[in-house]
Amino acid sequence: MAKLPDEILTTIFSLQRQIAIGIHEASAAEWALLEQHGETEATIPELEELQKARERLTAPYTRLHTLLLRILEFQPLASTAMLVLLDQTMEQAQAAVDAAQASVREIKRNWHLL
Repeated sequence: MAKLPDEILTTIFSLQRQIAIGIHEASAAEWALLEQHGETEATIPELEELQKARERLTAPYTRLHTLLLRILEFQPLASTAMLVLLDQTMEQAQAAVDAAQASVREIKRNWHLL
C-alpha cells in the first residue's frame, strides 16, 4: 500500500464529509421547495439547479474515492502523476463544494427555506 501523509488523508476524508453534507443539503432544499411551493414554472429552474448541485458533488466524491483506492494499491509508492491527479481532484472537489453550498444558500434564501 502506498503510504499517504495523514494530512492528505484527513483532507480527503474531510472533503468526502463536506460533499456528503452538501448532497444532503441540496436534497433537503429540493424537497422543502417542492413541498412548500410545488413544481411550478417559477420553481422548476431552482429544482433543476439543486439537482445539478447534487450531481456536481457526486462526481468529485466518486473520483476521490476511486483515486484513493488506486493510490493505496500502489507499491511501494504512488506515482507522481497519481499524486498530482489527487491534488487536482481535491482542489476540484473543494471548488464543487463551495459552488454547491452557494447555490443551495441562495435558493434557500430566495424561497425563504431557511
